Amino acid sequence: MGRTQNPPQGAEAARDRSGLPAWGYFSQDLLEQEKEDLFRRHWQVICHVNDIPDPGDFFTCDIVGDRALIVRDSQGTVRAFHNLCRHRGSRVLGDEHGNCRNSIICPFHGWVYNLDGTLRSPAQPESLPDLDPIEWGLKPLESEIWNGFVFVRFQPGPQPSVAELLGRWDQELAQYRMDRMVPDGNGVWSTEVEVNWKCIRDVDNEGYHVPMAHPGLDDLFGKNYFDEPFRDGTSRSYSGFRAGDGRLWSVRNYKKILPDVPELDTDHKQAWLYIGVFPNFVFGLYPDSIYFYQEIPVEVGRTIQRGAVYRHPDEDRRMRAARYLSGRIDRITSREDEMLTKWTWEAAFSSAYDGVLLSDLEVGVMSYHDQLRDVFPVLAEAEPDPGTLKERNDFLRQKAGQSWELPT
Repeated sequence: MGRTQNPPQGAEAARDRSGLPAWGYFSQDLLEQEKEDLFRRHWQVICHVNDIPDPGDFFTCDIVGDRALIVRDSQGTVRAFHNLCRHRGSRVLGDEHGNCRNSIICPFHGWVYNLDGTLRSPAQPESLPDLDPIEWGLKPLESEIWNGFVFVRFQPGPQPSVAELLGRWDQELAQYRMDRMVPDGNGVWSTEVEVNWKCIRDVDNEGYHVPMAHPGLDDLFGKNYFDEPFRDGTSRSYSGFRAGDGRLWSVRNYKKILPDVPELDTDHKQAWLYIGVFPNFVFGLYPDSIYFYQEIPVEVGRTIQRGAVYRHPDEDRRMRAARYLSGRIDRITSREDEMLTKWTWEAAFSSAYDGVLLSDLEVGVMSYHDQLRDVFPVLAEAEPDPGTLKERNDFLRQKAGQSWELPT
């Protein structure tokens, strides 16, 4: 570990370095297809099972117009539903998280559902025909629990199970014991950024900018940081800590305070690891904590960033201090990235913008764009006329013999 990234060879060296076209960042037609083909049909992480430890505990999340509800039932099973009353479509739970005791009661008319999703009783049942409790229960949502994290998928899509999707990292990730981590107490954070969601991914998918833009990370990593390309829907970035005490206060004290984590091997005791998952989220794994963050588009130039941090269940004061310092380094890094993201968003509107030239050290961006073009081969062409993008993209996908097809 800690090796430097070797320059691409052969086919890798011939990879498309030009990036996505400018129209790919401001096309309304493309955004609508991204919502359908990416965000509804690819796995999305919602929370951790330890966010909902007790019966009746729930978590909700809105993603591109769909509404997910995760709840622990009376038998302790974690279930996923559409947050949608079968009566008039109201949210059955309006809060982001909480406990609904032994039933879910729609706040609109008072229809009552059991924690397993079955309909217990509509309001004033004499005014309605007999309703089958399963047929008229909450609509189940495809879900999967992986290492304690709860994933949902709103519509069928091309990705395999989450376990298969992330399986190539099983051996490395097992030592972090992700399933036993607990929330840090601050809940799920979210913030709105006035950029296209892909601009955030573009900045996040490469470490080439770290020495220039992130003094804290550079102080912590030095030349040890490297990215691996996206392959089959996931990527990996890693850095062992550089030698020495560190120049900056947060870095110096983090390295000094960070306790030994006996479960981690030598390469990971003093290292930060990131696993990216297509299309829009990342797991960060540190000796002191783990976390996820994701981007959810609202409009062409409005994006919600959402994430949460999880700590060791037996965290002592020293580990808590280390976690505070790693979080401080991350918060500063995020503020630095926010400006870079805005500048890349602005570039797409410039009359001088005619694409980019990606370095060998930006293989994460190149491979991510490749994965986007697999779903949207139309991105290799000039912008389609308004209203024709879906038809053109479907044609190009069929021509390329895509292995998955979406319902019409």
